[in-house]
Amino acid sequence: MNRKTLVLPAVAGLLVPLLAACGGAESEETIVVGTTERFIAATDGPAPLDPASAYDTGAWNILRQTVQTLLHVPRSGGEPVPEAARSCGFSDKASESYRCVLRPGLTFADGTPLTAEDVKFSVDRVLSIRSDNGTAALLSNIDTVETRGADQVVFHLKTPDATFPYKLSTPVAGILSKKKYAADKLRPGLVVDGSGPYTMTADHEGGKVGRFVFTRNPAYQGDITPRNDKVELRLFADAAAMGEALADDDIDMMAGALSRQQVKDLTERPEDGVELVEVPGLEIRYLGFDTRAPSVQEKAVRQAMAAVVDRGALVDAVYGPTAEPLYSLIPSSITGHTTPFFDEYGEPDATRAARLLKDAGVTTPVKLTLNYTTDRYGPETAQEFEVLKKQLVADGLFDVTVEGTPWSSFRPAQKRGDYAVYGLGWFPDYPDPDNYIAPFLDSDNFLHSPYENKVVRDQLIPLSRRQADRTAAGPVYARIQKIVAEDVPVLPLWQGKQYVAARDDLNGVEYALTASSDLLLWELGHGTA
Repeated sequence: MNRKTLVLPAVAGLLVPLLAACGGAESEETIVVGTTERFIAATDGPAPLDPASAYDTGAWNILRQTVQTLLHVPRSGGEPVPEAARSCGFSDKASESYRCVLRPGLTFADGTPLTAEDVKFSVDRVLSIRSDNGTAALLSNIDTVETRGADQVVFHLKTPDATFPYKLSTPVAGILSKKKYAADKLRPGLVVDGSGPYTMTADHEGGKVGRFVFTRNPAYQGDITPRNDKVELRLFADAAAMGEALADDDIDMMAGALSRQQVKDLTERPEDGVELVEVPGLEIRYLGFDTRAPSVQEKAVRQAMAAVVDRGALVDAVYGPTAEPLYSLIPSSITGHTTPFFDEYGEPDATRAARLLKDAGVTTPVKLTLNYTTDRYGPETAQEFEVLKKQLVADGLFDVTVEGTPWSSFRPAQKRGDYAVYGLGWFPDYPDPDNYIAPFLDSDNFLHSPYENKVVRDQLIPLSRRQADRTAAGPVYARIQKIVAEDVPVLPLWQGKQYVAARDDLNGVEYALTASSDLLLWELGHGTA
């Protein structure tokens, strides 16, 4: 999933007067979590919290608290387990029919009964609306949804898919009420109605959003046991402001997004009452290409870039110990990881890059513009792209310009194909190699990429999904990654680590942020663990 700026039908900003008024007695009983996720108004995103459209970490971390799914990934990781369902499983050996039985007595937060018809309605709605965010692609393998009575639902798939339980555990498969959501259009605004462990309100004043407040839902029935009654998710302009609030004991926890300097400072000079926790991370960063653009249409240009980029030097210069070089779309801690870009290109080699360009008849220097978003991945992004520029121009093979654009303009332009080369990040929807391949290479992919390899799309991706034992799919993913390293429709750069900083009287911190950057607010509590 792309960790993008969350788009709201209101002006973004940190509302200082509002937040200053949020102290007092309430702050003593409410756990306060800081975030640097940005909330920006944009005409192309009027329904940021609708599961049929939302496809970013910020929105999903709101939906996970409020909208129930049939299954969820437990805090310890591993395969999804029943949540709104009491049982789920494939009912055939081919992994083409998946049946779930709902827990008895489920209701939405307003008391409306939740039935199998609501599950069918919610999934059919996603596929019908088909948002251009790419959300529906997660469920696109569903052929039909069948209900059997009030408590059973069967998903009939077009092709076998062992990853389907993971997809049902994501907010795109969140269960919605027909009373609150239309079947054929998105629901605009900041309201979410579901059956999850919390209800949510968004505090905003004069169009400025200051915080989301999650209150324990007394009607909730599911697999989750909240350890608190109320959590405030407070917005900050940047990591520095969030860090000051933690040091001043105004918040209990910083939910990721720590800067390199903050990690260094908290490691070398710990603050009284503050603990730094490293949690597994699965974020990757990469360069994407519009393979129709004249400047990068020739495969040799993309290969030459792969041959000169020095990932190790880039990480050392910009991110230090908070990242490591990545030579595959699949990060090192995920099944199927190989190192095809290192195997193919080795250490940075300008001589080989020059030969690739010459053999293809490409005139040098190749003029390129590297596009990045200025307000989404942190202040280091600008430095990262300057380092990339220096590496590419060092031997005269490329003539590079760097341009930064706010996310509200960047993402629509990227989807339209306005950028030949652009930088993006990816946080997985679920911890499986499929989710580092299909969103980039399958049809209806997240990137809106024109690149198409029929062997990958029509043979290898379907073949990988037939493997119920995900380790058995490793050789298939190795073949896919070798093709990616040859064609270079994307160029992986690095994978990140995650850190959480929290007051030492808060427990459950190590479980509150998963490797996929899912925020599990129900894990947090004060006092004895």
